[in-house]
Formats: sequence, C-alpha cells, structure tokens
Amino acid sequence: MAKKTKILITGASGLIGSRIIEMLSFKYDFIPVHQAQCDITDASSTQKYLSSIDFDMIVHLAAYTNVDGAEKEHKLCQAINVDGTRNLFNISQQKDVQMIHISTDFVFDGRRQVTPVSDKISYTEDSIPSPISFYGQTKLEAEEIVKGQAMIIRTSYPYRKIFEQKRDFVRSIKYLLEQGKVINMVQDSLITPTYIDDFVNALDYLIQHFTTEIYHVVGADSMSPFDAGVQIAKTFGLDPNLIQAVSYQKYFEGKAPRPQWARIISTKNIGNNMLGLEEGLKELV
Repeated sequence: MAKKTKILITGASGLIGSRIIEMLSFKYDFIPVHQAQCDITDASSTQKYLSSIDFDMIVHLAAYTNVDGAEKEHKLCQAINVDGTRNLFNISQQKDVQMIHISTDFVFDGRRQVTPVSDKISYTEDSIPSPISFYGQTKLEAEEIVKGQAMIIRTSYPYRKIFEQKRDFVRSIKYLLEQGKVINMVQDSLITPTYIDDFVNALDYLIQHFTTEIYHVVGADSMSPFDAGVQIAKTFGLDPNLIQAVSYQKYFEGKAPRPQWARIISTKNIGNNMLGLEEGLKELV
C-alpha cells in the first residue's frame, strides 16, 4: 500500500479547510496547525513547533479575512496574512517541501475597462494585481513572498452545504430570507461564487500535479450579488422579492472598497469542471 502524502494544513477548522479534510482524508494524512498550538505570526514559535514535525507539503489557508476590520486592524491583518505566510514559507524552504498558498480575487482592483469588443474585464492568472483594500494588499504581499517557489491558488466567494461555525454568503442570504428579512444587494458589480466541493476536487488535482504557478480555482460564471441573491431565493423556494437592488457606491459607503467587477476566470486546465452558481446551488439542495 502506497504511503499517504503528509500535508501540514493551516486554517484546518475554517470554511474551506475543514471541507478539504472531510473530502480528502482518505487520500492524504493531514496535520492541522491550530493557533493554540502554534502562532504562525511568531517566527520562533513557528520554527520551534514545526521543525520537529515530518510532512511533505504545506497547504496554507489561515488568513485574516475581515475586509472591513482589516482597515482598522492593520497590524493584526499584516501579521497573520504576511508574517504568517513568510514564516511558513521559510519552513517549507528549510525542509525542502512543497507549499500551496491560498489567495483571493481581492488582489485585483475590479475596475471596469471598456474596450471596443466588450465592456467587461476578466481577470486571469496573468492579470496584474492592484488591490484597493488593506486586506487585498496583504494578500498580494503574501503572494509576492512565495511567488515562483510555491503554488498560489486564488479563489472567490466560496460556499458549501453545511458548516455550522460560520455562514458563507449563500447560507447567510438563505437564512435571512427564511426570516422574511429584506436584503439589499448590489446590482452594478460582479462576483464569482465558488462551490467548495469543486475547489477541493481541483486542489486534489493540483496536489497531484504540483507546479510553482498561479491558478484561479473559481466558479464557472460571474454575476451581480443581486442576481445571485435572486437565484438563491428561487432555488430554495424563498421569496425573491425580498432581494432589493442597490448601487455599489451606496452599499459600500463607509466600508472598505471591494473589487466591483470581479469576473475571475482560469485559463488553465485544473482537471475538473467548476460549477456555476445555479448548478452549485442544486448540489446544496
């Protein structure tokens, strides 16, 4: 029987990390790194804890992801997203093991660029990042630390069927609609929702075909949050009239800026077909 690859994983209890372990534990030996055991923002603590552990790869998901909070907690966000990534990367270099760093579409500015052919812009793996929030800036800084020596996977608006600890955007909307709440959702922007099971299957393929490249692992289509909300309501038999259209400018007034036109696509073969939101929601049902 072939020996299982040992994968050190940060963010193992989070939305994506926990599903990776649920789906792939039959295939890999996962070694979760919890904050209580190891503070990845502290270089000496990270070195001391991880130097004695045997593993073949690092999958780094742990991150400060509160986009609005990041504008106020610069030091904490920087420590987790940048220093934490650097400390883990240094360990990967010392042990000569592969590293996969999970990043985000927030490294792009999402500004609309009108061309004679189309008024839409798609961000591919070769697009030049230009973050407009502090959170996005720290995620780009983390990418720069590992670029060319580790794999970088960017994803966008992940959602899954069950995760009691935290509601993703799909289950948050579903919950509010079930309460009969009116929800304001942006009509003049684009997001690219990603079904987490698809992400995990793609990650499995990329582990098996490791390269030090950038990959976009995202859903098959982009849409406005308003259209996504209506689709969620219809899929779960809830009232789509509770979804109210609002402008990007009004909704994010006083908040950290988000990429407005975040149409994220991949130009690379990642070994599986990613579902669009409508198909992904059917999987949830």
